[in-house]
Amino acid sequence: MEQMPKHITQNAGPAEEQGSYHYGLVKRAIEAIDRHTDGPLSLNQLAGEMQMSPAHFQRVFSKWAGVSPGRLQQYLRLGHAKALLDERFTMLETSDAVGLSGSGRLHDLFVKWEAMSPGEFARKGEGLKMYWGWFESPFGPALVMGTEKGICGIGFSAETGSHAAMADLVGRWPNATFVEDPLFLKPWVLGAFGADAAGTEQAPLYLIGAPFQIKVWEALLAVPTGYVTTYSQIADKVGHKKAARAVGTAVGRNPISWLIPCHRALRKSGGLGGYHWGLPVKRAMLAYEAAKTRL
Repeated sequence: MEQMPKHITQNAGPAEEQGSYHYGLVKRAIEAIDRHTDGPLSLNQLAGEMQMSPAHFQRVFSKWAGVSPGRLQQYLRLGHAKALLDERFTMLETSDAVGLSGSGRLHDLFVKWEAMSPGEFARKGEGLKMYWGWFESPFGPALVMGTEKGICGIGFSAETGSHAAMADLVGRWPNATFVEDPLFLKPWVLGAFGADAAGTEQAPLYLIGAPFQIKVWEALLAVPTGYVTTYSQIADKVGHKKAARAVGTAVGRNPISWLIPCHRALRKSGGLGGYHWGLPVKRAMLAYEAAKTRL
């Protein structure tokens, strides 16, 4: 692994553990569900696989997802992505009709965004002060980065490890100056992960990428919560119908995971496709959104 630049220091990792604990249980549940292909597991069976009492298991999962473990299990199964594609597919040209405002969109605080100019992008962050911090999220520890213009990076370390997540995001803007300041980012992060954001400042996104990447990320922002689209549909939206593979690469380079919802991009077949921070995280995100929107 590349060493951290000299102008950044890194703590050992997030100080809080509740989000990590919850995501760890979700990950273990996914593994247990995948091992059993003969049908859904009962509450007692699933709790037993997790080496937990049924009451504790139900309490933790209901707190995480807002639904029972039995209901959540439907969303965590491998076939859920295909069901989403069959039932909750959105054509990006008409996505306004399915709720880009109001209750249909999870991230109303983040609808405003600004893109860095191509010249600024070519300088790889030179002259930028990048604030960063570790936070707990429903999907495990999250590394959040932002400038005074808004959030520009969110990475998840549950599958990759904290050092790899840090190296990944720092490597995108190697000439920037990185300053650890979670307090600066905290109001935005509270809104990003669904906390009560009453009274918090509206948080813009600051998109740092090549022009084609930014067009793809704009298309992802048009996919409402609880809906999915395909790589080919995104390619059509950005005017490159035969560039599904290039679109997939741009989706994978999305630096603001969760808020720019690359987890909602699937293959035409209903396959999950890839996910930069690990497929278990993508499955957990889709299950979480399904539970929150009561599909």
